[in-house]
Amino acid sequence: MQGVNVKSEIGNLKKVILHRPGDELLNLTPNTLEELLFDDIPFLPVAQEEHDAFAKILRDEGVEVVYLEDLMAEVLDAHPELREKFLDQWIFEAGIRTDTYKEIIKDYINSNYAGTKDMVMKTMAGINLQELPQENTHLLVDMVSDRSKLVCAPMPNLYFTRDPFAMIGNGVSINRMYSVTRNRETIYGDYIFKYHPDFAGTPTYYDRNDTFHIEGGDILNINEHVLAIGISQRTEPDAIDAIARNIFNDETSPIDTILAFNIPVSRAFMHLDTVFTQIDRDKFTIHPGIMGPLTVFEITPDGKGGTKIRERNEELSGVLSEYVGEKVTLIPCGGGDRIAAEREQWNDGSNTLCVRPGTVVVYQRNNVTNDVLYKNGINCLVMPSAELSRGRGGPRCMSMPAWREAL
Repeated sequence: MQGVNVKSEIGNLKKVILHRPGDELLNLTPNTLEELLFDDIPFLPVAQEEHDAFAKILRDEGVEVVYLEDLMAEVLDAHPELREKFLDQWIFEAGIRTDTYKEIIKDYINSNYAGTKDMVMKTMAGINLQELPQENTHLLVDMVSDRSKLVCAPMPNLYFTRDPFAMIGNGVSINRMYSVTRNRETIYGDYIFKYHPDFAGTPTYYDRNDTFHIEGGDILNINEHVLAIGISQRTEPDAIDAIARNIFNDETSPIDTILAFNIPVSRAFMHLDTVFTQIDRDKFTIHPGIMGPLTVFEITPDGKGGTKIRERNEELSGVLSEYVGEKVTLIPCGGGDRIAAEREQWNDGSNTLCVRPGTVVVYQRNNVTNDVLYKNGINCLVMPSAELSRGRGGPRCMSMPAWREAL
């Protein structure tokens, strides 16, 4: 499976990129939760057990599971000359600007993490001041700083591999993230899609250095001709304009329509995949708060290298039915029970990962929604979720499909 091939959300899943939670979660503290986009601190050993159970479910279904950290380590092992460039870039993007600290951090990593995978994992975990050699730097900041201060912040959101980059057909969007905290996560994707033998040469429809924000949770492949993107808290319309032009001007891409869904700006509707997710040929799970008319912008090529846009204000079911090609059923999280819906939507009840049409991975804790899915003929592969759910993301958020078979 050279390159990527994702032309739907439901085609038989053959290859997926995950990140197993690591020591980055140990650098979460109550004082840094808001900055690092967490509401609570997961217990790492249990979070890892749950994530391993997730990976096992996928492998048992015939999916090849590859890990982001392994892909990045393989790049640096194959191209050792890139190690220093990567470290310099990571240190700069961690906010280190003084030459003294650049050298201290680089020496610390090279001395203590000579192994490539260990070094990659350390860049994900972050560094606090007490780890570094206690030498007199003659810097005022060191004289006033607490030794537990984070020098290089961790990347605790990395186990949500859906967001830093997104597969679109046979191409990829390497995203510019909404939060500075998460934007460093895209460094790994940048190296993987430039240098890894399995992914080098993949057409890039958006670059992490582009101006506007876009995140993978807002990108859904409806079919090989239609792409849906959410205009959300974390994806700007300007980014959708840019990615549309790049896709339409790629002669190898069959995508001829992009649907931009204008969704409410709130934590509950963080990304488009928290609003609706396809789980079967004719079924979607939805956030119950989005049942009314929704503004959708239909973007198509104008034949001159640009785009034309048509605004539509219609019911979600009608828009999806038109582009899916058959009448769709929308299954609300919580099954219509307001209290259950609010509780289970908070724990990503509608954020499922489709393994094949009608078979999805779900969180165990969302039992009301899962029962509704069963009643609608959906096969639920249930995974434990007590700790992983504290990061506010479900099985779809935690996975980036790299290859799906055609429907």
